[in-house]
Amino acid sequence: MLLPRSLMPSFQEMRAFEATARHGSFTTAGRELSLTQSAVSKQVRQLEDTLGVQLFIRLPGGVALTPHGERFLLSARRILEDCEKATHAIVSSVGSQRTLRIAVLPTFASRWLIPRLPAFIARHDGVTVELTTEPKPFDMVERSVDVAIHYGAPAWPNGDVSFLCREQIVAVGSPAYLRDNAVKQVDDLQHATLLQQATRPHIWQQWFAAVGAEHPYPYRGPMFDQFAMTSQAAVAGMGIALVPTFLIERELVRGELQALPNPPWSGPGAYYLVTPIAAAGDALVADFVDWMQGQVSYRPLDKADISSRMSFHSASSNATRSKARR
Repeated sequence: MLLPRSLMPSFQEMRAFEATARHGSFTTAGRELSLTQSAVSKQVRQLEDTLGVQLFIRLPGGVALTPHGERFLLSARRILEDCEKATHAIVSSVGSQRTLRIAVLPTFASRWLIPRLPAFIARHDGVTVELTTEPKPFDMVERSVDVAIHYGAPAWPNGDVSFLCREQIVAVGSPAYLRDNAVKQVDDLQHATLLQQATRPHIWQQWFAAVGAEHPYPYRGPMFDQFAMTSQAAVAGMGIALVPTFLIERELVRGELQALPNPPWSGPGAYYLVTPIAAAGDALVADFVDWMQGQVSYRPLDKADISSRMSFHSASSNATRSKARR
């Protein structure tokens, strides 16, 4: 049930409130919004009257949020940010025949997808591509996304899931770190620093089990949020990282990273393309899915002979589709 319009704050009032909360001053907020101090103060007062609560404590040197103000600030910022994003999306797509919205894992986007994306865009004149990073599944009905690229299991709320590929993971370190710490094989990792991946907390334990080795502290070591951070930490000589080969092509080619001699390991999960069930029959979405499935057997970006750098390829030439709903 919608609230009466008389109980809904205006956009101008929320902007005045958010700016005042951020600066702790009506005067400074006014300068940012090109308003007078009294105009900002009046809009905040009107907002307080609408909500029926006090949002700020007025102090001699400025203002401070009340508990009600702190609670409301979280929602106000989210609303303002969503409005800004929606406005930018519309403005950026002016003149385009269609916008293809892709939600993708951060490192996958920066290290693999974006360098290849111009080839797809060249095939579709008038199409604007919009990329957002999403590390976790979300409901396709609630979000305006055409395609999501996901790692894990083939399950997604209200999504049509297509297998893309598996990854090949290798243990890598900088040449200097491998030399200085006498790391040449798996057994030498007992005294090495293991770089941890926050999105794959069990990756070292799983890898050691897969190669038939043990480590007393597989969960101990510096923690990083993304593979891009983990690989760069390895380049910087902070330790040994487990990274999919397709994300470190350039580092392997340039000799910034070297892989241990173990064969690449494919983890328990896989990469999937997810499209809204309602998008079935969308020609642009279908073409992007087909293009992606063709790209996973790409030729390496460099011809250097690096045995551990394997092609990022699918386990089957015929991608299988399955609908997954929660």
